[in-house]
Amino acid sequence: MSIKYTKDHEWISIEGDIATVGISDYAQQQLGDVVFVEVPEVGANLGKGDELAVVESVKAASEVYVPVAGEVVEVNGDLEETPSLVNDEALGSGWFAKLKVADASDLDDLMDEDAYKSYIEGLG
Repeated sequence: MSIKYTKDHEWISIEGDIATVGISDYAQQQLGDVVFVEVPEVGANLGKGDELAVVESVKAASEVYVPVAGEVVEVNGDLEETPSLVNDEALGSGWFAKLKVADASDLDDLMDEDAYKSYIEGLG
């Protein structure tokens, strides 16, 4: 399973036509302790760049955007009770939603892990 990244620090992994979306480890470190996550409704149809979730931390509130267009087929209900999963496992159990990808070409604009590492190094 390969993971791709956006310049807004979302990650996406694809299995078949299902994409799992979360925020990068870099993003969760910048936010600090996550205290609340609002995820979309299952069945929502989202366009590329639409708001996927809202994350509130002790530092700030931030929107998470969907890197690919698609229909939300599953959300991470564990985040409601345990939003700190985003801090503990940003690339694992801290995922936000799974979408059925509408257009696989949306993935063409995303960075692989090496490109993303170079990108965040340039931010410092």
